[in-house]
Amino acid sequence: MPCRVHPLVPALLAGLAVLAAAPRAAAQVTASPQQLDTIVVTAQKREQQVHDVPIAISAYSGEFLDDLGIDGFEQLGHYVPGLQTQVQSPNNPGFVIRGITSDSGDATSEPRVSVFQDGVSISRSRGSVVELFDMERVEVLRGPQGTLFGRGAQIGAIHLIQNKARNASEGGFRFGFGNQDETYLTGHANAPLVDDRLYGRFAVFHQRRDGSVDNLSGGALNGRDTQAFRGALRLDLGETGGLDLILNHQQDTPPGTAFRSGVIPTRQGRTDFWDAPADLNRGRALGLDRTVDSATLLGEFRLNDDWSLSTITGWRRFDSTEEFDADGSQADLLEFAEIARGRQFSQEVRFQYDAGGRFRGFAGASLFDESGAQRVPFATDERSLYALLSPRLSAAVGGLLPVVPLLNPDGTPNTGLAAVPIHPALQQMLGLPALLPLKPVHTEEYANHGDVQALEVFADGTWSMTDRFDLTLGLRYTREKVESGYEALHHGTPSVLGLFLPSFPDSVAFPNALFPVTDGRLTASDTFSSAVGRAVANYRFTPDLNGYASVSRGRRPDLLQYNDGAMEQVPAEIVWSYELGLKGTAAGGRFVYDLAAYYYDYSNFQAQVANPPGTLPLFVTTNGGNAHATGFEASLMQRFGERLTGFLNYGWIDASFNAVDDDGKPQALAGNRFRLTPEHTVALGLDWRSPVGGGHELYVRPNYSWRSKVYFEDDNAPGIAQDAYGLLNLNVGVRLANGWDVQAYAHNLADEEYLIDAGNTGMQFGIPTYVPGSPRLYGVRFARDF
Repeated sequence: MPCRVHPLVPALLAGLAVLAAAPRAAAQVTASPQQLDTIVVTAQKREQQVHDVPIAISAYSGEFLDDLGIDGFEQLGHYVPGLQTQVQSPNNPGFVIRGITSDSGDATSEPRVSVFQDGVSISRSRGSVVELFDMERVEVLRGPQGTLFGRGAQIGAIHLIQNKARNASEGGFRFGFGNQDETYLTGHANAPLVDDRLYGRFAVFHQRRDGSVDNLSGGALNGRDTQAFRGALRLDLGETGGLDLILNHQQDTPPGTAFRSGVIPTRQGRTDFWDAPADLNRGRALGLDRTVDSATLLGEFRLNDDWSLSTITGWRRFDSTEEFDADGSQADLLEFAEIARGRQFSQEVRFQYDAGGRFRGFAGASLFDESGAQRVPFATDERSLYALLSPRLSAAVGGLLPVVPLLNPDGTPNTGLAAVPIHPALQQMLGLPALLPLKPVHTEEYANHGDVQALEVFADGTWSMTDRFDLTLGLRYTREKVESGYEALHHGTPSVLGLFLPSFPDSVAFPNALFPVTDGRLTASDTFSSAVGRAVANYRFTPDLNGYASVSRGRRPDLLQYNDGAMEQVPAEIVWSYELGLKGTAAGGRFVYDLAAYYYDYSNFQAQVANPPGTLPLFVTTNGGNAHATGFEASLMQRFGERLTGFLNYGWIDASFNAVDDDGKPQALAGNRFRLTPEHTVALGLDWRSPVGGGHELYVRPNYSWRSKVYFEDDNAPGIAQDAYGLLNLNVGVRLANGWDVQAYAHNLADEEYLIDAGNTGMQFGIPTYVPGSPRLYGVRFARDF
């Protein structure tokens, strides 16, 4: 399929000499004050300068993250072409790479976008958000990365590389204050413990900010409260290698998420989202309590001049409880909680070969063992729930039940119907009394469980066919055993609504209202085998210009899930990727560029959709058929002088479902754009520094990110979208001669109003909810390294 190039692309390419891309720094070597710093990455399991890697990759140093004030995933997504990040809370993130979303919290669902921390997968949605403090660098790889990173990296990987202990005595800290009563502190200390043998490092992070949305029921929403620490040890074995042990702990206790109803007014009579308080039930009881712990052991051993051995051992667990009001209103309609647990262990062994000749590569094996569960308690006032669902209930039984308005004339929730009058025909059919009382408080719950054991073997090699031409071939074989389970439990008195829901009379939920009680846990298990791979041709046109072409196969594993009363299998999603790239430097190293064009062909696309009314669960993964994506990305960076640097990132993607399936039949989502996928994204910024006398230096760092319209659901429902918007950020500060750094920052300086999500659980019941993005946030920070 030909690539449709948007008219904006030539204009951007014409501006290559003006600005440039994703700044890169980590292991930096500067040839002159006018050249841009270089970076060394390990995306291909060996150290390479980023412009030599034949992959669409953005790499950011910890220094760059600090300079731009990026300390969370929600900000990172604005600066990487092809990457979108949506963080409702640390427990509920969404990662999107080139149109593919990974955000399900279901324990049976496999991620499409992998998140790695020092080589260990942390991809489970409820445990993947970690703070970006004391970082060496972040690498974002776009395109199928299963060969390099394994199962789950179907369309890309985010790799977080933390600073390790090293043979140096050093430290630093950064603290500050901001609006919304923000307090912020991060710091690290590193020291040798045994001369030239054992080193230690310790780092801490704290950030707390009140919610930006007041809640009439008490407290505030959309805030932040995170504490984290990291301990690291390195055992230096000299020329033979070394061992790194990293321990991480993070605790998140932010207030609740501001799901805002656009249908049910607050007690102040308002349904707008901006400059108006929310009215969510349970007040301060809403929110998250999440703990994430991990231990990682990295080993590097030189076996001889040609061979080395690398090992990665990872253990990880997360425990979270989140209380949320899914109807986003004062009505006691959809009161939910989510209790998620996850445990995993992984072991990778990799042999690497490099004799300095024309071939270099690696081969190895890995073991992954994971167990997770998600429990979802539900509570409702049956009087309100009946009013909400009465049109559907009445229609299901031929108009034999009364229809009750959801709201009273004054806009308050209608709870006036204490008992449902039963039509004589229904009385006779079901043996019911004339009146059935509705419960002010009804509770029930469902739970899902997932266990995975996966064994993988992999090999990847690069042949230098000539001094300029390299060919890389990689293959990974996976055999995985998957077990999934589902159960729904009943609490106390039966629900009246369960007699008529979810669909009368074929399958009733009774004695529950929404989730039909199961006879114990329903389980299904199976074993799957698969292979993914890549072929990459890389050509060095000049020492400063590389081009590459790649073909790769990605896979999202088969899914075993509960749907409409039984366990079902959703076949593996397969993508074939075709990519061309060009990256290099110009103007004596002052200009760096990275261009990529790609085409993706999907089969068995696993789309998350709302189930038809009367079918449970509320949302389900289904085989959406065939889909495609065509895109172009540009990352550009220019050093205009010793004290001025600029960057520009641009991404364009046309990602949508095909018109017909393999049999030529029309597809349900034909022509729809992928959810959370804007067609255009732009990020640009400047870093200007100037001496101000006395050895002090002033700096100004403005940056702006813009994205076009985005749909929040694959069905592209009207009104469940965010129009184009842009965010302006600014960091201004002075680096004092005595080593102190004083910085003032503002995120969303123009106080732009935008949504980070819409639809959500409420959409299934005809009352979609909306989550507003962060307003203007500003403050000051003080830093010192020693």
